[in-house]
Amino acid sequence: MTTTAKHDARFATMTFSSVYPHYITKVEKKGRTKEELHQLIEWLTGFDDEKIQKLIEEKVTFETFFEKAKLNPNAPLITGMICGYRIEEIETPLTKQVRYLDKLVDELAKGRKMEKILRKG
Repeated sequence: MTTTAKHDARFATMTFSSVYPHYITKVEKKGRTKEELHQLIEWLTGFDDEKIQKLIEEKVTFETFFEKAKLNPNAPLITGMICGYRIEEIETPLTKQVRYLDKLVDELAKGRKMEKILRKG
């Protein structure tokens, strides 16, 4: 399966604040915490709790969210399937970045140990 510029366009207009509550629900339903979610967001993007809250309040799009992020150099180590796509084969940059975040949230919800989620390289 290949992604297209249409995927990026869809993510570009979607707000982080509209998806964030779903991330919280997903991880808490599986016994994980908001703090752990924030830890993985910070690992991927460099955003601390205060910055995450500010971006939510500003209702930034995923495009702006990832433009402001300093993506972890180990992010390409995030591989596998998410939503029917193999992450390492996604060619459109924004779609790949959003799927990195989705994959980390999935791993957290599935009970994976935090040291495994936060790839060290």
